[in-house]
Amino acid sequence: MARQIIHQRFISTILHRRTISTAAAVDVLQNSTITPPPPPPPPPFELHTSNPRTRTPLANQFETWLEKLKPGFTPFDVDEALRSQSDPDLAFDIFRWTGQQRNYKHNSLTYLTMIQIAVSGNRYHHAETLVEEIVAGACSGSVPLYNSVIKFCCGRKFLFNRAFDVYKKMLNCEDTKPNLETYKLLLDSLLRRFHNVNVCFVYLRGVKSLSKQMKASGVIPDTFALNMIIKAHAKCLEIDQAIRFFREMALYGNEPNLYTYCYLIHGLCEKGRVDEGLGFYKEMREKGLTPKGSTFMVLICSLAMEQRFSDSISVVFDMLNGSMSPDLLTYKTVLEGLCREGRADDAFDKLEEFRKKDSFMNEKTYKILLNGLHYTN
Repeated sequence: MARQIIHQRFISTILHRRTISTAAAVDVLQNSTITPPPPPPPPPFELHTSNPRTRTPLANQFETWLEKLKPGFTPFDVDEALRSQSDPDLAFDIFRWTGQQRNYKHNSLTYLTMIQIAVSGNRYHHAETLVEEIVAGACSGSVPLYNSVIKFCCGRKFLFNRAFDVYKKMLNCEDTKPNLETYKLLLDSLLRRFHNVNVCFVYLRGVKSLSKQMKASGVIPDTFALNMIIKAHAKCLEIDQAIRFFREMALYGNEPNLYTYCYLIHGLCEKGRVDEGLGFYKEMREKGLTPKGSTFMVLICSLAMEQRFSDSISVVFDMLNGSMSPDLLTYKTVLEGLCREGRADDAFDKLEEFRKKDSFMNEKTYKILLNGLHYTN
């Protein structure tokens, strides 16, 4: 009998929370000069009634699940009830009601399920509340729960620092040490803030700290994690450190991929170490990897500015053979550079060859390049 009274009161609270207070609305209208509209018709049901015919579908579902949760229910029973709900608000109400019962306490399983339901249902306010409860120690933690919290926090700009609070909480607990997924989530979150050189150096310290802690804790990085570390160092032009992590890939049994080489080539060319960049380019081509268009163009322009036109033109043809087209600036850098070196005839000949090979070059681009050669010559 006591249990029935409790959950009937809880239902009334839930439904009251979802309705607009008519008394408050009338009070505002009485103090206003505007003629109040006629009051809305009374609801077709009584909120606290026990008659199932007059209840809303939401109240009926809530009532049904309370009946299924027999006295002495466990977190596994609550987890099943939460996963069975299509309405995230109803799931949250069940989560709150069960948490208020005697001799019951939510654990990491139910918190993890509720956070996943709240995020997938776009109930971010609920998720933020749950995160604060978890950080405050509302339940015993687990690695999947903490990783789920970190993932959510990394996706919300104003919760960025909270993600690292959870990470520190994991480090301080023997049973919830960070795993590879934890480090990848945090590294990815840091790299998304590498907008310019000054900001890069600020966040690079965080990347270095994470990479050291990952090694110290015995977590073996995969190619994706090492690529993020290499990218961070390459963007900050700490090329020697980036190459050192590249060499360490073999120690962990990882194989460098397309992105590994592209990050290194970009960094080396920006640093002025074009010859080394060309060496990594040849190495990746030997492995059958094709760079992205931006990597091609960075290398082509860098070689041309070093007056290495033979290598630059060779990379241009390699790019064209891969059904990719350099942009106007890349073409101008190579062709006008030839003119300035006194090789105007070669420049005009190469322009005609590029036009035949490049199916994307239109008449406008061709005329701009041709006029630029005449002017430079």
